[in-house]
Amino acid sequence: MIENISAWGYFGAWRVLRWLPETFVYSKANDVADYLVKKNGKSVARLRSNLARTSPNITDLDLDLLVYQGMRSALRYWCDVFRFPDWSKERILSTVTVNDESILMDAVAAGNGAIVTLPHCGNYDHAAAYFCARGATIVTVAEHLKPEKLFKKFMQYRENFGMESLPLDGRVIPTLMQRIRSGSVIALAADRDLSKSGIDVNFFGGPARMPAGPALLAIRTGAPLISAYISYTEAGIHIDLTVIEIPTQGSESERVALVVQKSADLFAQGISRYPQDWHMMQRIWIDGDFKVRQ
Repeated sequence: MIENISAWGYFGAWRVLRWLPETFVYSKANDVADYLVKKNGKSVARLRSNLARTSPNITDLDLDLLVYQGMRSALRYWCDVFRFPDWSKERILSTVTVNDESILMDAVAAGNGAIVTLPHCGNYDHAAAYFCARGATIVTVAEHLKPEKLFKKFMQYRENFGMESLPLDGRVIPTLMQRIRSGSVIALAADRDLSKSGIDVNFFGGPARMPAGPALLAIRTGAPLISAYISYTEAGIHIDLTVIEIPTQGSESERVALVVQKSADLFAQGISRYPQDWHMMQRIWIDGDFKVRQ
């Protein structure tokens, strides 16, 4: 029952927030974000803990301000999601900047596929839509939401701007390898392990666990592995792309571990530059909660 109510809330937002004036919607989203921070529920407390861990010397006041900025960024993402179906191709293209898009587009032009690994940051749907509009075929993997109708709605939402979304299950790696060999770009959020069998990494000086999937795909297919960090700008988003070198020595498991650590290091660099756009409200570190002053 609760799942169905939640689903209808999403469906309603997809309708209502597209009808209302844009400035009104985003202004009210900021108000809601500020209210949620003051309420300090479980998700906000987790965001505060995660952000504090990325900046251990941050002052209480600066941490408070960062949490407000982080929640506003997260709510901006959801407003984007609900309004995105009405965005024109021109708007999608004109509101994106990239440090060097040839890093990805050269791989697309070569036709050999690529893997993009990134944390939960900024508006990754906007980034995917941008590269789809530029000619890339992008495939991602989505956690299976309940109820089923909500999961299908999100899959259709992404298909509408050109991205294929596959359910996360035990058959997904072979399917992704097939997509890579057909020239697709596989985009995977990889800062949180959902399989319970991820790779141990050092992340901001503490132990965390991240998925092996992007590294495994790159090693087994030979396709380039690219790290991305997406941050918000006033008009849209900025994308920073970095090629991750794949080691050639050692066993597959040793190579995977090295690549996942490289990915974690690049995630940390992006988060350090734009911490407010890292929308992580789940547990990341495996050594217990980080204690923050209230």
